[in-house]
Amino acid sequence: MGDPEETAQQPGLQVLLPSKEFLTSRKGLLLLGEAVLSFIIFICYVASYAVAFMTVPLIELLLAVFYFYAYASKLNEKFKGIHWPASNFVHCIVAAILYFAISIAAVAQYYDGASKAAGVFGFIATIVYAVDFYYIFNDLTQFLKQGDSADPPQAHTSEGEDSDSD
Repeated sequence: MGDPEETAQQPGLQVLLPSKEFLTSRKGLLLLGEAVLSFIIFICYVASYAVAFMTVPLIELLLAVFYFYAYASKLNEKFKGIHWPASNFVHCIVAAILYFAISIAAVAQYYDGASKAAGVFGFIATIVYAVDFYYIFNDLTQFLKQGDSADPPQAHTSEGEDSDSD
């Protein structure tokens, strides 16, 4: 009953927790930062006069938590039908643009402190999402370069050589 081997084999709630390796990885830290910043921005917009902007951080919070869970539980390796880096890349670009736009609007149009704080955190979130899509872009280009190197080299001909026109 008190056998330590039996308790070590029963995972319990540890199944839901991400591994320490993922939490300390660059991707884990970026996704965690995105989720935390989105939550802070959401709270700031709820407490401000710019309440109409709260939908963007709420959706981005849900998406950041989804990607965090998907990468932490290795769903990206189990579901091959989704191209995870490309979908995360598009998500990061859209999030950076949206955060930048609503942060400018919040800082320029509203004068309460919560709107200003949401705008400042929105600019920080823009930078975090931009860094994330920069790293994803670098990973995608390296992946594509590896795919090109496996193909046999083809001779490039100029347009004039292949053309039959005068």
